Amino acid sequence: MRAISNTLNRLSWGLNRVAVIGAALAVAVMLAAAGWQVIARYLLHQPPVWTEELARFSMVWGGLLGASCAYRYRLDPTLFPNALKAHGAKGLAFTLARTFGVMCFILPILWFSFFGPNTNPARGYIARLAGRQTETMDLPMVVFGIAIPIAFTIILIHVLADLVNAIADLRTAK
Repeated sequence: MRAISNTLNRLSWGLNRVAVIGAALAVAVMLAAAGWQVIARYLLHQPPVWTEELARFSMVWGGLLGASCAYRYRLDPTLFPNALKAHGAKGLAFTLARTFGVMCFILPILWFSFFGPNTNPARGYIARLAGRQTETMDLPMVVFGIAIPIAFTIILIHVLADLVNAIADLRTAK
């Protein structure tokens, strides 16, 4: 069990590093796009139409990847912060409760990202976005919409790593 825990933790922390870099890049792109729009609007009197859309989509990427990082670092909002420090059977119980709450939130999001009514993949969120274009940048909307299932998949891996780690800690304590 400890080997599985170590493997999942390495995967989780590796994905977290990638998410931190992605979130930082997305925020930098958002700031650059918004900054350029301000300069172009007030100094050049010709704001480009694509900057607002790029800033908005970069904000989505940055926010979602940042949320996955906050979960991994345990900086997300929690009702009982001391429960995160518990170990043994009590720690496992708190981890199970946290896992249940997070899974109730992320599993439907992941499901409907890929499947629509009657489990039809053609009517899922990603499939519907694949057929749409952005208004000003002439890119498929899926380039921006894929951030949702990516971020929630990363959170799912973080949740599984926490759960397996709590189980391994309980077995080690015995």
